[in-house]
Amino acid sequence: MTLHPSSGDPFRFGTEAFYASLGRAFVAMCAVVPFLFLIEAVDQGLAFGLDATAGIIPQRIDGLDGVFFSPFLHHGFDHLYSNSIPLILLGTFVLAAGARRFLWSTLIIILVSGLGVWFTGSPNSVVVGASGVIFGYLGILLTRGIVERSWWNFAVFLLVGLLYGWQLVGILPTDERISWQGHLFGLLGGVVAAILFRRRRPAVDGPDYSGSTLSLP
Repeated sequence: MTLHPSSGDPFRFGTEAFYASLGRAFVAMCAVVPFLFLIEAVDQGLAFGLDATAGIIPQRIDGLDGVFFSPFLHHGFDHLYSNSIPLILLGTFVLAAGARRFLWSTLIIILVSGLGVWFTGSPNSVVVGASGVIFGYLGILLTRGIVERSWWNFAVFLLVGLLYGWQLVGILPTDERISWQGHLFGLLGGVVAAILFRRRRPAVDGPDYSGSTLSLP
């Protein structure tokens, strides 16, 4: 009698279900980015001026709705290009852990990041962009690696840190053109979301054979 790793646990690294979940998440995130490009193309092509009308205008009531709309808007295609790859990469790993957790976590990040910008940003600025969400996903991966004791999530965080670690300076007020508040509060929103929606391991009395299947010779 032998025990073999289960191929049906999407949370266990190396299983078939894990790779299938990761693949589906990648396809889904790749579909999100063209949608953002379509919004930017329509905004520029028809001169809607969505940045000014739907972005976050800190400390002004008429700019509060931008909390929900600003992650879908960008200051031109260069701004969107710079956010696309990290959004796909980080979003894939966050989404692979479950669509429901992903949606609720994204909502928490948008609220914390957006409200943080609205309360602390300059009232003479208009803030748009998905970078707050990106930093939120980074916070999720880091925190999940700790609270869920998931070496996989922590390894992804380190990998992304090596690739995009230079962007972490974005949480500091180093460039007045960059909303460091959105980055900082996005990161904090990711930490909160990872704690609120963490996956709890079931308590067992005997040996833990979860993630394994029993086969007879």
